[in-house]
Amino acid sequence: MTHVKVVRNCGKIHSVSCEGHTGYGVEGEDIVCAALSSIIQTALLGLLQVAGIAVEFERLDEEGKLSFSLPDDLSVSAAHDADIILSTMWAGIKDLHEGFSDFIELED
Repeated sequence: MTHVKVVRNCGKIHSVSCEGHTGYGVEGEDIVCAALSSIIQTALLGLLQVAGIAVEFERLDEEGKLSFSLPDDLSVSAAHDADIILSTMWAGIKDLHEGFSDFIELED
């Protein structure tokens, strides 16, 4: 099972951690794990490459772990961009969780 933890600050997503493999299919062919990973990794790329936010992150592929957190000193504009990206990520995670709750554990 994959555990996804979202931490909020004043109602806005501040950090995300994702750990473990879903176990839906064979590792390397697990479509649920791939979908979840794609959603979270795309959000991280959006923060880094599109919004230009210096996000601290850790990625350990063998352990199926990815975590990141926003810096505390974001400008109003950067905070707005981060909120849009992370809210979109959260919508994707929640939708995937609705169909595959036996394989994804959410903590908000």
